Amino acid sequence: MKKWMVLGLALLSMTMQAQTARKFTLDLTSDGKAQMVCFLPETSSGKAIVGIPGGGYSMLSNGHEGYLASDWLNQQGIAYFVVNYRLPEGDRTKPISDVENAFRIVRDSAKVWGINPHDVGIMGFSAGGHLSSVISTHADFDVRPDFTILFYPVISMDERVSHKWSCVNFLGEEGQKNPELVRDFSTMNVVRRHLTPPAVIISASDDRLVPFVTNGLEYYKAMRNAGNDCAMYVYPTGDHGFGFGPWFKYHDQLLTDLGNWLKDRQAPKQDAIRVACIGNSITDGHGIDMATAYGYPALLQKKLGSGYWVKNFGVSGRTMLNKGDFPYMNEVAWKDALAFKPDIVVIKLGTNDSKPQNWQYGKEFKQDLEQMIKELRAVSPKARIILCTPIPAFKSSWDINESVIVNDIIPIQQKVAKKQGLQVIDLHTLFANSEDLVLPDGIHPNGKGAERMADIISEQLMNQKK
Repeated sequence: MKKWMVLGLALLSMTMQAQTARKFTLDLTSDGKAQMVCFLPETSSGKAIVGIPGGGYSMLSNGHEGYLASDWLNQQGIAYFVVNYRLPEGDRTKPISDVENAFRIVRDSAKVWGINPHDVGIMGFSAGGHLSSVISTHADFDVRPDFTILFYPVISMDERVSHKWSCVNFLGEEGQKNPELVRDFSTMNVVRRHLTPPAVIISASDDRLVPFVTNGLEYYKAMRNAGNDCAMYVYPTGDHGFGFGPWFKYHDQLLTDLGNWLKDRQAPKQDAIRVACIGNSITDGHGIDMATAYGYPALLQKKLGSGYWVKNFGVSGRTMLNKGDFPYMNEVAWKDALAFKPDIVVIKLGTNDSKPQNWQYGKEFKQDLEQMIKELRAVSPKARIILCTPIPAFKSSWDINESVIVNDIIPIQQKVAKKQGLQVIDLHTLFANSEDLVLPDGIHPNGKGAERMADIISEQLMNQKK
């Protein structure tokens, strides 16, 4: 009987291991002090996850918070990469650069490893959850994850409400005395609307080491308040550090919950036509709850289908004018839009430029618009650039001036479009006499207005070849 049990366990082990086609280790630093252990599945779904173990930034718990996840993930067809990062010892740039380097390698090797470079997520545990949230909120576009999984994460760097030694080890004793650093690396403060990747947070309600209410819950609230996609699973018990350990009472439920969440992540096709929606609050989706799902760019994605990849780079209150009160080209969203290297660009700016404090620099509107076009063409020489005129300002809310829009801004847009060979979508005319499509402020489209914008723009994109 014992022999059969041993044989059965051996066969089970072989079956589990068979899901991993290759396992190998790569150096992330020239001295080998940071490494990445790679687990490639036999059959790839195209999805990949970069794993970040915890350990309070004083050690690496890379067993149950690292390697132990490899079998389950590879069985799902997910490539898995565990980063054994350098400990910060007060120098946060060491672990940050190690993880960013890991992302570069994974995306650069995507074709060889059977990975979709647009479907690479990050999964961190405890202090590794903090590091994962730092990469998700601070990293440049090319090394930012496409999705984020946070197990009982340290989020706050305020040691009074967080894990003290994670805070001290990451920022250093001096950094802990710097309120700006503490705030900036308390990552719930730096979640960006549309730009911070979708996230799922996994914790136990009775976590005594990293208080959930002042850490994981704060990140969830920041994501939800920004309208970003975020889910949260809080199990009744489990304390801290359960990771992928089978001893966790809710282990099977955890795998089901996480598995379903991962299946719901619809990644863009690798050859999808990239559409960048650039603009102000109308593009951003001001006044529309969960604009990441119901703003015009999200609805545009649904209408265009899987052959397109639409991203929302809208930022509320921004101007085309570089001397305006909030210039768009000063924003992270603009930097991201360029890094996106779009095939199609839909620009909808100008409404805020009509305000008196901004239009005093109106003579520079043309040159600033041409600068934007020049910079877009520098990164995407063949991009199809579309200028959308502002929709009517039915009210003068926030000193937005309909007369300036009609008599000054739209004529300049039309002249630049003619000179540069750009397409113009005249939303101003198409939204005329459509007050029912905007919010009570008379400026921002409501849900029906966002749907109308998506209809107009999708029709133009699909009916006219690039």
